[in-house]
Amino acid sequence: MSRVTQRASELALDETTVTAIRAALKTTADEVVQAIIDEVSPYAGALSGSMGGTIRRAVRTALGHYLDLASGNATGGDGGDAAYELGRGEVRDGRSMDALLSAYRVGARVAWRCLAAGAVSAGLPAAEVAKFAELTFAYIDELSAASAAGHADELAARGRAHERHLEHLARDLLAGASPDVLLASAQRAGWQPPVTLTAVLLPAAQARPAYRALDPSTLVLDDLPDATGVLLVPDSDRSHLLRQLTDRTAVVGPARPWTRASASYARAVRARSLSPDIRDTEDHLPELVLSADVDAFADLRARALAPLRTLPVATARRLEETLRAWLLHQGRRDEVAAALFVHPQTVRYRMSQLRELFPDLASPHRVLELTLAVGLRAS
Repeated sequence: MSRVTQRASELALDETTVTAIRAALKTTADEVVQAIIDEVSPYAGALSGSMGGTIRRAVRTALGHYLDLASGNATGGDGGDAAYELGRGEVRDGRSMDALLSAYRVGARVAWRCLAAGAVSAGLPAAEVAKFAELTFAYIDELSAASAAGHADELAARGRAHERHLEHLARDLLAGASPDVLLASAQRAGWQPPVTLTAVLLPAAQARPAYRALDPSTLVLDDLPDATGVLLVPDSDRSHLLRQLTDRTAVVGPARPWTRASASYARAVRARSLSPDIRDTEDHLPELVLSADVDAFADLRARALAPLRTLPVATARRLEETLRAWLLHQGRRDEVAAALFVHPQTVRYRMSQLRELFPDLASPHRVLELTLAVGLRAS
């Protein structure tokens, strides 16, 4: 038995008292609603017009049900169900639970003043008036608890739906969906598109903890294959973002227009495939360019370095290292020697060999092709 039902069973309202109180229900409901409008600011404009009429009828219905309880003609269920739905509706109308509880407190005070006046004028004994008061406030407590439950459940449901919409948007972005699809997905999620997004790859277990330290508009997925997580960070300051991720095993892609976030993600994925030590893809653009088409790079190396294939493996490797250092240091022999830890005369000797193998070494086209060919050290 609920507290309200128990209190109602202890109260004996005669028919005269019930009739007197019921006759004042409309006036009581009007006074309750007006007091809420006057004293609870979130309802100042919400209870006017047709909405005000609807609320007044709902209050009269609740008070009528309360009187049925007090006179032993009803149980407590229906009022609680309506209060639960009221709590859910307050979320949809954008009002907090604090506002609703304030409305209940004001309503309880005004309702009791009106109900007590009717009960006393009908001659209800003082002992029964006290029981009537206990029942009134127990009933209001029960209604407010039901409304709080409805409010919390609606918030939770909306939170889960919002999370699903955000995850769906993140997947659309990674998949490279069309701008129209992305805009619709962003609208469903209530997400304001930024100018750019930067993809960050990191272990799935680190995704949520890292996300909490970033812009709250960051999108996060932590269920990608290979236990990978991804963050899509809006309009980030790159150096600040890298500092925020200092203690994370993260790969940071480039900033891209938000509808092209998939390009940032793809580069981060490819950078991670090149080396587990890469953090900032912007620091490894040459390697990323040269590894973009593995077959083309292999063909380029094979053609450009074909003359070296006529030599013993060890000799070819030494000459390729010398050629790479010579190209990177623009032919400055002492710098080449220092980079290779050899004597400058050794560099001169090796370069004479290379010029024999590559007679057109001074040709800009040949220099470009060889620079690309030796741009990554042979594995």
